[in-house]
Amino acid sequence: MSFDVPEKQICGFIGPNGAGKTTLFSLITGAIRPSSGKIHFRGNDVTGMDSARLVKKGVARTHQIVRPFRQLTVLENVQLAVHYGRRAVLRAAAAREHAMESLKLVGLDHKVNRLAAVLSLGEQKRLEVARALATAPELILLDEICGGLTASETRAMMGLLQRIRETGTTIMYVEHDMKAIMTICDRITVLNFGQKLAEGTPAEIQNNPAVVEAYLGTSEGSVPSA
Repeated sequence: MSFDVPEKQICGFIGPNGAGKTTLFSLITGAIRPSSGKIHFRGNDVTGMDSARLVKKGVARTHQIVRPFRQLTVLENVQLAVHYGRRAVLRAAAAREHAMESLKLVGLDHKVNRLAAVLSLGEQKRLEVARALATAPELILLDEICGGLTASETRAMMGLLQRIRETGTTIMYVEHDMKAIMTICDRITVLNFGQKLAEGTPAEIQNNPAVVEAYLGTSEGSVPSA
């Protein structure tokens, strides 16, 4: 498959279970080395580059299953990420300042001294985003960031994605919540069995017969819309 991600947009990636969405993210972020093909970021070949180097270049991600440092505080979790980021700092005070900026953006600045272990799932998801943001990414890949959230938590997360885009950060977004995807994304790429099935605006994707068939097993009906 081949595709481009326009700068400062939210690009959604959808597809049935096993379509290859998370594998795609893992290839882009250096968790898996590709056996063939090329990956370019800002015109530079980053194929096979490890995750630590990619973070330094401005590529960060979140994961489906949140794994905070449970015995560290919310602030300590994010402050640690600052030190490994694109604009790593040496002074603890500067790292704390950068961490607080990320926590304020995700709405956790009032829980900085809480242990990560006691946060709700929705809060842990936002902490996951804050840690990624603390690395100062130009491209952030969000993998099912709304998975397991309530309707109100999902709406709040959509607002957060809009705020992240407003900072100039480009977003690649995998999600099974079709309403969320259709509401927030500028463009959507559909995967099926590891290949690109379709690409276009949310309206184009909703009315694409091949996409409908891949999701529903029939050409009758439509992809759920917002």
